[in-house]
Amino acid sequence: MLQTPGAMACALLFRLLLLMALAAPSQGNGPGPTSRLRYSRFLDPSNVIFLRWDFDLEAEIITFELQVRTAGWVGLGVTNRYTNVGSDLVVGGVLPDGNIYFSDQHLVDEDTLAEDGSQDAELQGLTEDAVYTTMRFSRPFRSCDPHDQDITSDTMRVLATYGLDDTLKLDRERTFVKSIFLLQIFHPDDLDVPEDTIIHDLEITDFLIPEDDTTYACTFLPLPIVSKKHHIYKRENPTRQNYLLRYNELFEPKLVHHNETMVHHILVYACGNASTLPTGISDCYGADPAFSLCSQVIMGWAVGGTSYQFPDDVGISLGTPLDPQWIRLEIHYSNFHNLPGVYDSSGIRMYYTATLRKYDMGVLQLGFFTFPIHFIPPGAESFMSYGLCKTEKFEEMNGAPVPDIQVFGYLLHTHLAGRALQAVQYRNGTQFRTICKDDSYDFNLQETRDLPHLVEIKPGDELLVECHYQTLDRDSLTFGGPSTVNEMCLVFLFYYPRNNISSCMGYPDIIYVAHEMGEEASDPMEGMMAMNNVEWTPENIKKAEKACKEAQQMVIIKTIDEIVENTTGWISEIIPTPRGPCLESSGGKVAPQDKIPAGFRAAPMALSGSETATPRHLPLAALFFGQGALSWLLATLQVGV
Repeated sequence: MLQTPGAMACALLFRLLLLMALAAPSQGNGPGPTSRLRYSRFLDPSNVIFLRWDFDLEAEIITFELQVRTAGWVGLGVTNRYTNVGSDLVVGGVLPDGNIYFSDQHLVDEDTLAEDGSQDAELQGLTEDAVYTTMRFSRPFRSCDPHDQDITSDTMRVLATYGLDDTLKLDRERTFVKSIFLLQIFHPDDLDVPEDTIIHDLEITDFLIPEDDTTYACTFLPLPIVSKKHHIYKRENPTRQNYLLRYNELFEPKLVHHNETMVHHILVYACGNASTLPTGISDCYGADPAFSLCSQVIMGWAVGGTSYQFPDDVGISLGTPLDPQWIRLEIHYSNFHNLPGVYDSSGIRMYYTATLRKYDMGVLQLGFFTFPIHFIPPGAESFMSYGLCKTEKFEEMNGAPVPDIQVFGYLLHTHLAGRALQAVQYRNGTQFRTICKDDSYDFNLQETRDLPHLVEIKPGDELLVECHYQTLDRDSLTFGGPSTVNEMCLVFLFYYPRNNISSCMGYPDIIYVAHEMGEEASDPMEGMMAMNNVEWTPENIKKAEKACKEAQQMVIIKTIDEIVENTTGWISEIIPTPRGPCLESSGGKVAPQDKIPAGFRAAPMALSGSETATPRHLPLAALFFGQGALSWLLATLQVGV
């Protein structure tokens, strides 16, 4: 039976639509080529490079959309802390004739690219208009290509670069690296915002920042007086004076514009209602010990952090007899340039509501008891510190049974020498799970992060924090302390339901450590002083690390009412968590001569941000049938059926 040209065109069009449907990403394979990508960030100081991304945690697929103000090629990948050599880089562009090129590559050296043997990036779109080149692709968290960096829950150092034309040549002036936590579980738009929201600011007003390198300024402020129970659920980021960036978050730093680089962190501590509190602003850890009262952290922000919102069923209780009426606001200033005459009015903006959530939340501080026992040798390629928590006394100190702790988020904290942290859970003497970790910690990106699943901590569990330091640039001991050039080793766990335990931290028997290092010591202070007598060779660095790990741990547990109990314990071995299987690729390279690019599910199309100009891209039907077939189809459709 003969078909009319119109019928043939309809059949061909049907085939086109069927192929488009088959090519669409199936559910569970990550965001499709037109899906909204929830997260975004500029990657360079001039806002030339804009990145959007989203991910499918179950399928372990991440999708990126890179938009660059250029008519040349663009590239996006992942690098490490120390060098760009070996970084993976997905590159693509649109030629003047409209053809596209796209491939998965890596850096052989700082200036040279080489194509990977395995093509693991899957193209979803590649366009160029009068302003932007936009490339959208997906890739597995972990491919089987040794040249590809894994996408993990660590801090990722995202590498972006571009050219002014289609010549693939790296230019260091157009290459940027930015630390990003890519796998944040909850996006603010996914969470509820109550209509009866009330705003309250907790801030220091017109404080003259001292010309010292480090200042810890503290003041005590009342929480809002309410007639019935409320929940604090949200904070926002006023990052400029008289200008607010509006997000749907729980609490947020309030930083004065010219002081942003000076504010290292802001913490809000709940005070017990029996506490007698001082007035004014003073050094948190100075001559007056009253300014260090109140030790239960309830909110916090650190340098590099952005906004954070608690899950919809969790809030900080406000207004009941058990809730704090006052808080201690602590702001850590780092005035390394010793600037005079700088006044500051930073703080935290919180949002609260009478629309109650299901659970009252709390914060448990873990880690190495900061002062005075903590030390890190100079010249260390690697040095591990450990802080133990034993929960067996929690019920006794809480004054009531402690329900199982449900941990939903965390904040990791060290200073400049920190390279990695992890918190590990033990049950009945056996390692149970890794609660949270970051093997690529960046001091300049400290933010509250979501756990992919709730972590349950039962009474009797042991919690161990391990911190990894590097001090190759130091020629003297680094001690634990508040200054940025001192060190800390802390993990804050955000959990529900709330109990009265504020912190549970450990430190090693320093007298034992001193004896192992061949030094005499009869008390902890002598033990710490003895560390100055050690010649810190690589052998002695490892010897000290081993001694600190084998020494008995002194565990200090504290409640919100400043009740303190001590116990002891021993450091257990940490068994590394095995990595999951890698994902084989079907190949995703696209060469300009390709008519039907192999290995990707969706054809290039105009992307968000490019709608205002006519894009250069290979038409969708041409990818399935070739340019000639497309011309025939369009001409035939004009005939009609």
